[in-house]
Amino acid sequence: MTPTGPPPATSLEQAVRAFLDHVRVERGAAANTLVAYRRDLGRYGAFLAARGVTEPGAVREADVTDFLADLRLGGPDRPPLAVSSAARTLVAVRGLHRFLALEGVTGADPAAQVAPPSPPSRLPKAIPVEAVERLLSAASVGDPPLSLRDRALLELLYGAGARISEAVGLDVDDLDLEGRAVRLLGKGSKERVVPIGRYAAESLGAYLTRARPALAAAGRSGPALFLGRRGARLSRQSAWLVLQAVAERAGLREHVSPHTLRHSFATHLLDGGADVRVVQELLGHASVTTTQLYTMVSVHRLREVYAEAHPRAR
Repeated sequence: MTPTGPPPATSLEQAVRAFLDHVRVERGAAANTLVAYRRDLGRYGAFLAARGVTEPGAVREADVTDFLADLRLGGPDRPPLAVSSAARTLVAVRGLHRFLALEGVTGADPAAQVAPPSPPSRLPKAIPVEAVERLLSAASVGDPPLSLRDRALLELLYGAGARISEAVGLDVDDLDLEGRAVRLLGKGSKERVVPIGRYAAESLGAYLTRARPALAAAGRSGPALFLGRRGARLSRQSAWLVLQAVAERAGLREHVSPHTLRHSFATHLLDGGADVRVVQELLGHASVTTTQLYTMVSVHRLREVYAEAHPRAR
């Protein structure tokens, strides 16, 4: 009787095994990484086999591109993969073909020019002006000096579009209340001077004269603008906790973070007619492309207003 067993491995399956051994031994990949690679390349191998491709040298760029499209489209018995999952699978496929080309198994790399899918641009989250006003009002609840500090901190975050790291890194000398401006130290140690409005200037003035001296007396404050209970510079984590407590007190259902106020600063400026290049400078963005994400938010707002107001919109 002729013994039965699994069919011999194809050249492509053997190549996948060699690549997985390389990833395990040479790269020292973690067990979870190996499991993911094995699963992803198993799916890739099944896709190629259905096309009658069983030799590594027979794979063409169109095969890789079609496989990626198949991942995103899904099928009757499998849901489409998310962008992140499809991109992760393509990493395994590209690694396989790069390995085979470097080892001389194939003469070319059919996956070299296949780019992973790009995730959709995530629109920055902004809250309405009314929600910002509720938030700022709630910051004033409580006894000084902390309530004055909290109001000044949140007024600055929204009024100057400052990052949380920029705000807690401020020294007293970085403020020009008479000229209503603040000097911020952004990413890459790039300085920028940002104007602040009357509300922010008044809140900061009240904090400096009526609250900061009391906080400074509790410890060695140095030049720091915003101080904690013990007189030291306020930390990023403490500033986060301040905002979360105030947002809860204000009854805001939206998730509010320090970056939410920065996004709201930019979005409200653009809604008011500010030029995107000016907003770029105010935010300290190196590229206007980043700032242009906020214009997408404003376009959505314009569409809402148009749909509600124009007689021929519906």
